[in-house]
Amino acid sequence: MRGTGSFSVYIVFISGHIVLVSMKSLGVRKIYGGYMARSVEDEIKRRRTFAIISHPDAGKTTLTEKFLLYGGQINLAGSVKGKATARHAVSDWMEIEKERGISVTSSVLQFEYDGYCINILDTPGHQDFSEDTYRTLMAADSAVMVIDASKGVEAQTRKLFKVCVMRHIPIFTFINKMDRDANDTFELLDDIENELGIATVPVNWPIGSGKGFKGVYDRNEKTVRMFSDTQKGTKQGEERIISIDDPALIEEIGQDKYDQLMEELELIDGAGAEFDQDMVTAGELSPVFFGSALTNFGVETFLEHFLQMTYSPLPRNSDAGEISPFYEDFSAFVFKIQANMNKAHRDRVAFLRICSGSFDATKEYLHVQGGRKAKLSAPQQMMADERKIVDKAYAGDIIGVFDPGLYSIGDTFTSAKKPFKFEGIPTFAPEHFARVRQIDTMKRKQFMKGITQIAQEGAIQIFQEFNTGMEEIIVGVVGVLQFDVLKYRLNNEYNVEIALENLPYEHIRWIEGDYDINKISGTSDMKKIKDLKDRPLLLFVNSWSVGMVLDRNEGLVLSEFGTN
Repeated sequence: MRGTGSFSVYIVFISGHIVLVSMKSLGVRKIYGGYMARSVEDEIKRRRTFAIISHPDAGKTTLTEKFLLYGGQINLAGSVKGKATARHAVSDWMEIEKERGISVTSSVLQFEYDGYCINILDTPGHQDFSEDTYRTLMAADSAVMVIDASKGVEAQTRKLFKVCVMRHIPIFTFINKMDRDANDTFELLDDIENELGIATVPVNWPIGSGKGFKGVYDRNEKTVRMFSDTQKGTKQGEERIISIDDPALIEEIGQDKYDQLMEELELIDGAGAEFDQDMVTAGELSPVFFGSALTNFGVETFLEHFLQMTYSPLPRNSDAGEISPFYEDFSAFVFKIQANMNKAHRDRVAFLRICSGSFDATKEYLHVQGGRKAKLSAPQQMMADERKIVDKAYAGDIIGVFDPGLYSIGDTFTSAKKPFKFEGIPTFAPEHFARVRQIDTMKRKQFMKGITQIAQEGAIQIFQEFNTGMEEIIVGVVGVLQFDVLKYRLNNEYNVEIALENLPYEHIRWIEGDYDINKISGTSDMKKIKDLKDRPLLLFVNSWSVGMVLDRNEGLVLSEFGTN
């Protein structure tokens, strides 16, 4: 056999002649980690697309870094705070993120591991940016929930979990920070079950916590995995595997820890839930893993099991019914728009989740909402702020394409002869409102461009008074920190300074159907506004006023959610 890179050629004797034959012509194709170009179907089968969700500071971004370390994408992992290692996390690319040590936008990262092609959607943990997280979850096929072992389930985790349940996607739990003093392991599992209402099944079990954290026991393999120093988690480190029956284990962890482990295993084998793949797939049972992302304890173990328990991309709902990922026509939807990712070029990138078929950079695709065909220019896959131009991508992949200012969140692209639209992405109601004006009136144009572009990304929502133009702009956000980010970005990216005047409103409602807004009998604290698509909305100071307006106006239907 002669190999030329990934291309292999066999020397075959046919009727006394020597013939060179490629593996493809012999019909040989290895699905995972193959010799030749795989078929579209095989490429789709090896895709895994998941989102990482957590409460702020649970270690989500650090875990993402470690996946990339094990996938061979980076040689040295960073941390969000950048203290132990002088690197910032790869997924945090915006300056304000590096300054504050928090993630405020979702990052998309792709890497190869063990023959699989993995797309990670790293979401902002901070609750003020949960809107971005909700949208990102629409593009994922499963979710990894990161929980701090010393705190258990926290408020933001609950909110995000509800979105996962709404979508019936599999949820995997990684209990992090076992290298610090942790809550009782059984209490942590009870906390997840009681707080989130989902059954749990531990796949591995921790031995000790804090300074006494020795490693994790794998329940399937009946082995203990112990780890060497990983240089504060920047390197992979050596892993030692010891059988549970090996006398050397007692020497390694001590008699007390061994006795405690045996006692806990007996308890969990007797009372714990059995592993059921169908329940995991339906999002009714969460496999639980323990480890420390900071020191790499248990990260690779988690990755290996996760890949075994998840499936290739899931079908998506559209107005033409369910669209299978193996449907031959290309289709995708926009779930996120990000402006100014590259400082050298003022650009807008629309992130597409490919739902079926394969993407070909040379072809034109129908933008269904715009009603015209276009070539999706500069298609790229992301490695945080590093990009690589791609010619091909497959169902399950996330690609970024240049947005000329025509695309919106929720838009569909397809090559199908009978166009269809994927179901809309919900818009969550903002909870804080402010009147915004630019300080320098000569910069009206930059101000309008900046605020409109940031609104199209979905980070903020823009409204205007019902009967006026864009002179008066009201901005709505989910969390007040988003006002700081808006100020920062307008100043840094568009060279515009703004003044914000906080408004007392806390409730917003979309008007359903064709109800005439001018005929609504309101309350003194109600304000009539419209969004960028000229849809009428109402603002209220308190929930009592919402009920009052509904009572006064027969047939009026108000909704807490809009759709993109």
